[in-house]
Amino acid sequence: MERGPDIFDDAMNTTPVDQWDTKDVEKWLIANYFDPHVSQICDVNGCDGPSLLMLTEADFHLYNLGLPIGDAKRLIIALRKLQLSSVDSMKRLGLPLHVGENSLSGQGCQRSHRYASISESDVGDSLTSSVELIAETTKRFPPEIWKTVISAVYMNTVLLVTSCVMVIVHDRVPDVEKYPPLPDIFLDNFPTIPWAFTLCELIAVGLMLILIAILFIHKHRFIVMRRLFSIGGTVFLLRCISMLITSLSVPGVHLQCAPKTHANLAAEIKEAVQIYLGMGMAIQGVRCCGDYMFSGHTCVLTLLNFFITEYSPRHLYFLHTTTWVLNLFGIFFILAAHEHYSIDVFIGFYISSRLFLYYHTLANNNALTQKDGSRMRIWYPMFYFFESSVRYTVPNEYEWPFPWPLFLKKCLAGGNRKKRF
Repeated sequence: MERGPDIFDDAMNTTPVDQWDTKDVEKWLIANYFDPHVSQICDVNGCDGPSLLMLTEADFHLYNLGLPIGDAKRLIIALRKLQLSSVDSMKRLGLPLHVGENSLSGQGCQRSHRYASISESDVGDSLTSSVELIAETTKRFPPEIWKTVISAVYMNTVLLVTSCVMVIVHDRVPDVEKYPPLPDIFLDNFPTIPWAFTLCELIAVGLMLILIAILFIHKHRFIVMRRLFSIGGTVFLLRCISMLITSLSVPGVHLQCAPKTHANLAAEIKEAVQIYLGMGMAIQGVRCCGDYMFSGHTCVLTLLNFFITEYSPRHLYFLHTTTWVLNLFGIFFILAAHEHYSIDVFIGFYISSRLFLYYHTLANNNALTQKDGSRMRIWYPMFYFFESSVRYTVPNEYEWPFPWPLFLKKCLAGGNRKKRF
């Protein structure tokens, strides 16, 4: 079925909007790609032509229409265009033409405005208001690349410090003959699988590639990257502190964890840089002991899973299920390889998942706009800094970042209109 405003206008140009019934409104919504909201607007609330022309942004909240911010703003723009093309219907209903300043801003229709005369300049001003409305919508999610760069520097600094701490804790690891592995329900009842840890790291690489692909086409990629870097850096900063405070004995006797002798400080720094460049992965030749509380591999798997699930299209259930399965299997492989205690994995999953959820709960509920929002500067200074310009829930909208190939750019743009991401 062909759809689009032009096709709809050709079919309905004989019926004024103020004479539309709910079926006509339903056709208009479908033609403008608002299919998911037809039932709520037409069936539940009985919106006809006059009601459609009088619809305000405040009505979205008052009648609980359940529109996400992206669809709500696109519907407002579509309504504005409909009102501009239905001047006669607006006159008959006694509605002002300047709805961009009243109706769409949620202030209601002021009947004190009268149609003494409607000149071309009035229409031009109204069209200008529509353009300004679109620009204002874009400003709600400023990329602020400089903040993303700062968050990347923050995370990489934490990872470099963590690498230095890993060198220190390796030399402090307790002697396995004097301090045998601690009792652990899982490790004591499950044999060691030598190749399991390699498989865990390959899963992490796969999840990372998926997230990179999503960030590449996400319209608000810099905001998402900023959140990834700030949350990831904070998680590993907590891990850096916890593993430096307490040194646990090795979880398995198969691990070769003899303290390394470094000739001087330069040798220790060199090893720390090697750990940093190898991203702490065994498949990159990195082998350290003592960094048990808590599991960094579990944190990476969990954060990758949560970010993929949060910022990928909502209807990709197969992808979301797959990432969760990979997350859980990756955790299982860590334990199967006896590289960490069960408590390391549990705490790693808990801290990374809670920090992700707390951060996004504050961000998605406009915590900075509340009456006590200034307290955020004290309790969550980094959150306040990175999220101070993002006052709305970030929508999952996608775009091809290059002007070519054109079909990809059109495909993603069409997907934003048709799908409820």
